[in-house]
This record gives sequence, C-alpha cells and structure tokens, in this order.
Amino acid sequence: MYWFEQGLCVLPAFLVVWSSATFIICYIIAIYRHDVDVIFPYISDTGVSPPESCIFGLMTFISACAGVGTIYARYKHVELLREDATNVSACLNKAALWLGVISCFGMCIVATFQETVVQVVHDIGAILFFVCGIVYIILQCFISFQAHPYGCSKYVFCVRVAIASLAAVAFVPTVICAFYVKQTELHRQKHDKDYPFHVASAVCEWIVAFTFVFFFFTYIHDFKVSISLSHIVYSFLIYIYSFAKILLFLFSYSSLPYG
Repeated sequence: MYWFEQGLCVLPAFLVVWSSATFIICYIIAIYRHDVDVIFPYISDTGVSPPESCIFGLMTFISACAGVGTIYARYKHVELLREDATNVSACLNKAALWLGVISCFGMCIVATFQETVVQVVHDIGAILFFVCGIVYIILQCFISFQAHPYGCSKYVFCVRVAIASLAAVAFVPTVICAFYVKQTELHRQKHDKDYPFHVASAVCEWIVAFTFVFFFFTYIHDFKVSISLSHIVYSFLIYIYSFAKILLFLFSYSSLPYG
C-alpha cells in the first residue's frame, strides 16, 4: 500500500499540490501573455485578466473546498487524540476549525472578486485568508504541543512551529509595505517611488501563501491513522446542515417587518 492510500493522506497531499499548481500556472500564463511583470507581482495580479482569471477562480475554489475537507479531517483527528491526550482543549480545536473554514472562505472571495473590479471586497477576502490562516496554523502548533507525545513527532512539531513563525513574520511586511503602495497598475517601473514597497510586499505575500499551504503537508503522517471516511463525511454534512439552519433563521428574522 502506497503512503497516499493510507487513511486520508491524499487530502493534504492533494491540497498542497493543487494549491501550488494554482499559483504557479496562473503566474506562468500571466507572464506568457505579458499581463504582469516577471519580478514578483502580487498573487492576485496573476488572476486579474482572462483567461488566467477564469483558471485562477476555478482552481482556487477547488483548493478552498479541499482546504475545508482537510481542516475538518484534522478537527476529527484531534478529537480522536483527545481520548488519550486529555489536556488538548476542545474549545481550541473548534476555534481552529472555524478559523480554517473562514480562511478558505476568504480564499474564495479573493478569487471571485478581482482587485481591479471590487477592490474593497477583494481586500477583505485577502485579510480573512491571511489572518485567519496564520492564526489557524498557530493554534495547530499549540494543539500539537498539548497532544505530545500523542499525534505528531517532535520533529514534525518543530517543522510546524518554523512554518507558522515564518508565515507570521512575513505577514507583517506584507501589510505594512502594502500601505505605501499607491499605484494599482499591473505593470510597474523600477523608478516608481513605491516600487521597493511593492516588491517587498509581493515577495512576503508569496511567502505567506506558500507557507500556509505547505503547513498541510505536515498532516500526512497524522492522517495515516485509520480514520473512517464515511464517519467524517456524515459528521461534516451534519455541520453543514446546522450552519444552513442558522443562516435560514437569520435570513427569516431579518426579513420580518419592523414595528
């Protein structure tokens, strides 16, 4: 039996490969069509103009779905760990679950609302994706620490901490330098006053995105354990059904006449 046939290892493996391919393919197409500069455009810039915008939207949506599935599988895996590692916080596990789901939702917003069309919504999606994603992987580091010696090895834990630290550190210049970028053109010139800030922000954005994605590679060993796929799918549908009922209730309440 190959490693990807064990447990649910295929979930994080597919997520990392597909998400990486999304960024790289759109970048290559955008470069080939001269839609962006070769030197470090923003990730979103590579998905602005068609046809790469169509590819970026479709592949990012699939990545978000795979991300939600992987995050939920990790949530159920931690629940199993809590049978032995009783000091693992159930609230922390649920908080990580919802932060991860919100991050994937932000990813869908980024892909759907291009920055050149609806920049405010696009920026909100980017903030949800990056902030919630970084907090998610930090919480997973705490969960791994609490679960020791169950779950991942000490080496995998150190790798997770290193990835989370790199993502958190790189996120700071991503945001700070972006505030100093005034021009919104896809093609930049080196003599532009804000060009150094653009390059610094874009480079750090790529670092944050790839560190967040590659964090899921550390789940492969954990997912080798025997996890019932049917049980995960059933419980996931229960969560979706409950969430849909809440949304329906809120919609019905908001539509009631006032007074």
